[in-house]
Amino acid sequence: MRKPLTLTLLAAALAASAAPLLAAPAAANELTLDRIYADPPLAGRLPRAASVSPAGQWLTFLQPSESDSEVMELWGQPLPAGKPRRLLAMSDLIGNAKAELTEAEKMALERRRISGGGILSYQWCGEEDKRLLVPMSGALYAVELNGDAAPKSRKLTEAGGDPAREPQCDKAGRQVAFVKGGDLYVQSLSEGGAKRLTTTGSKTVSTGLAEFIAEEELDRHKGFWWSPDGKAVLAIEVDESPVPIKVRAQIFADRTAMTEQRYPGAGQPNAKLRALNIDVASGASTVLPLPTEAEYIARAGWFADGKPWLQWLTRDQTRLDLVEYSGATARTVLSERDPAWVELHNDLRELPALKLSGQPALLWSSERSGRRQLWLLDRVNGDVKQLTHQSEMVAGVVCAADQRIVFSGVTERGRGKELFETDLNGKTRMIDPGQPRRTRGASGDASCTRLLMSESSWGKPPETRVIALDGKAVPIEVKGSPADPLLARIVPEQQVLEILSADGKTQLNATYSPPLKASASGKNPVIVQAYGGPHGSSVGWRYSGGMALEAYWQRLGFGVMTVDTRGMANRDRDFTHAHYRAIGKIEVADLFAAVRQLPKLVPSVDPARIGFTGWSYGGFLAARSMLDADTPFAAAFAGAPPTDWTLYDTAYTERYLGIAPDGGKAPAYAEANLIPRAKLLEKPLMLVHGTADDNVLFENSLKLIEALQNEGKVFETTIYPGKAHGIAGRKSRLHLAKTQTDFFVRHLKP
Repeated sequence: MRKPLTLTLLAAALAASAAPLLAAPAAANELTLDRIYADPPLAGRLPRAASVSPAGQWLTFLQPSESDSEVMELWGQPLPAGKPRRLLAMSDLIGNAKAELTEAEKMALERRRISGGGILSYQWCGEEDKRLLVPMSGALYAVELNGDAAPKSRKLTEAGGDPAREPQCDKAGRQVAFVKGGDLYVQSLSEGGAKRLTTTGSKTVSTGLAEFIAEEELDRHKGFWWSPDGKAVLAIEVDESPVPIKVRAQIFADRTAMTEQRYPGAGQPNAKLRALNIDVASGASTVLPLPTEAEYIARAGWFADGKPWLQWLTRDQTRLDLVEYSGATARTVLSERDPAWVELHNDLRELPALKLSGQPALLWSSERSGRRQLWLLDRVNGDVKQLTHQSEMVAGVVCAADQRIVFSGVTERGRGKELFETDLNGKTRMIDPGQPRRTRGASGDASCTRLLMSESSWGKPPETRVIALDGKAVPIEVKGSPADPLLARIVPEQQVLEILSADGKTQLNATYSPPLKASASGKNPVIVQAYGGPHGSSVGWRYSGGMALEAYWQRLGFGVMTVDTRGMANRDRDFTHAHYRAIGKIEVADLFAAVRQLPKLVPSVDPARIGFTGWSYGGFLAARSMLDADTPFAAAFAGAPPTDWTLYDTAYTERYLGIAPDGGKAPAYAEANLIPRAKLLEKPLMLVHGTADDNVLFENSLKLIEALQNEGKVFETTIYPGKAHGIAGRKSRLHLAKTQTDFFVRHLKP
């Protein structure tokens, strides 16, 4: 769960193509599950992976195909006034052949939460806006842009055998590095073939690829970084030989494929890591020393003066060190500590316009004040000075250049996000103030003068546009295909609820959408949605693909409540660290407290007919809620739940429950384990899981199924053969939605 068990909520798994909801109720027969999951999507074909080119001459994005919204094509629009056009489709690269991916490539896409087909990723090569890199079916292509002429593609590597993975161009755009067969290669884009930089690649050793833990839990997807001058590569060598092997049975309708996966469960060994500074010309490498307590490499890169740096974490994640290197000599710039865990970020930037001790100041973020803010860091002596003083947490840096820093900040008690600009003295303003109750995010160009900004709100899908921070240029819209007019008629009415947590004093964010078809008794059933886990947030003023399903449930006579418990994202440190040694306790107590307050706030709610649904961590919460003698729920639907936390991975589990060398007998693990609670099940529970899940292994559900059967308990199960942590595919998502809806109709309706 790269944001622990964060493959989103069940709504995202169910409704990746579902609609936004905008105005008055639709007639009951207008909105059907089949329409929600049909093609084209209710929201229209929305662009994704939009990017402004390094020199600002192009806007590029992936756009769903007109023939199939799950197949992506590459589009481009010359700036400032060109028209958008399709640049590249899969068939332009491989003709009518079928794209083939290895199991490793499929799982890498899963860990990035990328699904679908066609062109799934691309990147700009160099800073001259002339060339793109596009991986496709194991091969790597260079795509040359030439004004209004059709792009020309050239195959850099051949398909077949080991694929070319994780390609990256150097800053000048003259050469590309990639990983093939576990080794790092470099290739000129103008002449010659690939040069092999490392020779240690094997089934267990790779150089230049992020290991499972880095991708899934540390939000680091890169395994190597080019030096500013293109003469060296900083690379991570990963040795997975100490990591235990898990065998996943990928059960399909017509076959079973046994897949081995190196998966470090809580308390078990992690991969061994080495950081290498590799000279491109000679292939010689220098090992960058790390102390024995450096368990994880969280971030890495280069300073502008050519010195590499690493951020490493201790295994208990209470210490994060920023270290720079001169040759093989290490120097600690900063040591960040937290008694629970240090939150990672991507906010490190050099600020050439501000010198501290003769070196460019560093931009850093930290929760040391009790709320995540931006700080100025002296690279020489490690002194820090708080730069921002926002009333709510800083969400992350967007871009920084000259005297300007643009960042995203949380608003409205964690429910909204806005964009802010600050100078080097901390003078801050909101960019383009407008209506409240919205969520905005952005990426910036290299000069931090132009933003690619996305904005959404409740019932309104994201709108993306390019804006100039000086306000002199007309904004440029990134448009998809039109939405179905049905959207304007199915928006759920939301009531904001004032809910207190189980401690009786902490305000929780919660909303309620009343049923559109009232019960004859005047008391209505309710479906509660929650995630409950760290780094996730369900309640917010933003677009949700699950709103169409919520609107459908309203038309069946269900109210829908969404709640964020303590420990979830976008609040101050004390709130977000509530899971420390308390998984299965704090969020369950808050959820029960919220559900018991609901009938007092909404008298039409029937307290005897309240159901719960959740996916991933939310699935754990759903199962845990039913394995409790004090549960207020009448039924629960649990998707892909971790059930025994010794089965889940090291970095995530140990961050919250502690290191488990005793096989999970420590109190925090024992209290979070659902297996011994099987005897407590007395009400309807459905377990749902994909057999190819490499995140929350299918073994989790199997252990709970066995325990429930051994206790003679009756429950329901739906298995998705060959599906991973997210249930991908329109037909599969439709089946999942129908299964879930049928479950709640049977158990909550009179």
